[in-house]
Amino acid sequence: MMSNTLPQDRYPSATRTGGSKKWIVWALTAIVIVVGTGIAYIGYTKFSVKEITTETISYDIVDNSTMKIRFTVTRDDPSQEAVCIVRARSKGGSETGRREVYIPATTYQTLEFNTEIKTSLPPGMADVFGCSLDVPEYLTKN
Repeated sequence: MMSNTLPQDRYPSATRTGGSKKWIVWALTAIVIVVGTGIAYIGYTKFSVKEITTETISYDIVDNSTMKIRFTVTRDDPSQEAVCIVRARSKGGSETGRREVYIPATTYQTLEFNTEIKTSLPPGMADVFGCSLDVPEYLTKN
């Protein structure tokens, strides 16, 4: 007859303590919470209602190194100054020029701007890259 007992020195014991598993569960839970909070924050800042909206009205190619763009800026609070970045792109889609446009504080909610962008390659189109209420100091100095 055969015996069902295994040699103790060859195989680990079947009983384990659950302490290490509990630590892993808590660590994974904390990681999931931190990552979830980060994703929620990024989603909120990227897709929430904007304080500044823009619309490109038109753009024209002036020459092989200059693009003219006409656009509007609408702010929730027009008493706040802002800055917008406009850019020109080549026919292939790569960005070939950009410029910051200072938006002064006014009483008008919507303003229209015309500006030219110098480009490193022949331009194909222009658009407003984005706007911010965080105006760099060098744009406000006279």
